[in-house]
Amino acid sequence: MQDLKNRYKNFAIKTGELIQLLPKSIINSAYSNQLIRSSSSPGTNYRAACRGKSTADFINKLKIVEEELDESIYFLELVQHFNPNIQDKIEPLIKESNELLSMTVSSIKTVRLNSRTS
Repeated sequence: MQDLKNRYKNFAIKTGELIQLLPKSIINSAYSNQLIRSSSSPGTNYRAACRGKSTADFINKLKIVEEELDESIYFLELVQHFNPNIQDKIEPLIKESNELLSMTVSSIKTVRLNSRTS
């Protein structure tokens, strides 16, 4: 669990570092504002999910994590389109966000399945 918390935190940090590298433009500014929010949200919501009051609360928080990761991927792809010169910095973040998204979706499915059988 702590390892996953660290991965979410590192994802937010690495995304912030990427945003600092972006050249100043109206497009980069708009997408950066969205990306900084969506990339930091999964970590905060995962931490809240770990303190969930019930299975339903845990699942609801993980659904927010899922949505925010998906949004992060979208904005990373847009940033990548407009900044092809730093694609080598963006690709690892897209890969990590996809991995985190897969783990999150898998966790949601597992919790739902276990809550039905118990």
